[in-house]
Amino acid sequence: MKYYVGIDIGSISTKGVIIDENNNIVSSEYIWTNASPIEASKELIYRLRRNCNKDVLDNIYGIGTTGSARELIGKIIGANIIKNEITAHAVGTIYKYPDVSTIIEIGGQDSKIIIIRNGVVVDYAMNTLCAAGTGAFLSSQAKRLGIEIDEIEKYYSKSKNPVKIAARCTVFAESDMIHKAQIGTKKEDLIAGLCYAIVENYMNNFMRGRKIEDKIVFQGGVSKNNGVKDAFEKKLNRKVYVDKDSHLLGALGIAIIAKSKKSNKKLTLEFKDLDYKVREKECNGCSNNCEVLYIFENDMLLDTIGNRCENGKE
Repeated sequence: MKYYVGIDIGSISTKGVIIDENNNIVSSEYIWTNASPIEASKELIYRLRRNCNKDVLDNIYGIGTTGSARELIGKIIGANIIKNEITAHAVGTIYKYPDVSTIIEIGGQDSKIIIIRNGVVVDYAMNTLCAAGTGAFLSSQAKRLGIEIDEIEKYYSKSKNPVKIAARCTVFAESDMIHKAQIGTKKEDLIAGLCYAIVENYMNNFMRGRKIEDKIVFQGGVSKNNGVKDAFEKKLNRKVYVDKDSHLLGALGIAIIAKSKKSNKKLTLEFKDLDYKVREKECNGCSNNCEVLYIFENDMLLDTIGNRCENGKE
């Protein structure tokens, strides 16, 4: 049996899977990136290896990387395929749901929509310029209200009168949340309003002018929040599917792509020690003023992380 590895390195979380020739997941891990994609990937690989027997580790024939740090980590682990997250998420989702038409993805710091017709991506869009409506925004507002992120569903389900939250911008949303809390709005109504605000923000950013058709699959870390899922279903008046492995579909997709290379060369799932240096600099190429990490090996630029547009390249 041959095995294939997929690693999805995001700004908030790093995900990995090992699949067999039938696309069955034999090992999977999900950990926080903690602003260090190299260390996170090293820990991820250690955990993936720990979960497997020698037969799996001795018969790896493909390694793929995707996500924001795909180029860097791909070079470090010797990946034989490196692809963008749109392709990886589409492939992973289509494998699980062959009739999918719309993919809603909300991660820690970005969101995306992928439109699929007859198994082919025909349109997509990503938002990395505003944190409103992302997992980080949801987490920070829950913390502000003194609840854990996994308690959101409980509060959402108790709400009888969700409040309207202005979520087009994080600054306005936070101000609105504070004001409504100060005037005595019930916590459950604030939480429900927050879930609806995330959905409305997403719909305003991605769904205007696009034909949204069934089947709709919701993925990314926020998809595990049933409050947001239910808010999507009510706003769209349609069923929204969330897979048990919704947080791993990008990693699954890139593993399937690695398998499609049909390589007969065995690969080693090991993290190579590099003498790398990280330099941080504020990019002034546009109004975003991103804090960009430039990663070098022997004065050669390996990758840039944190830039939200092409102006962030050195």
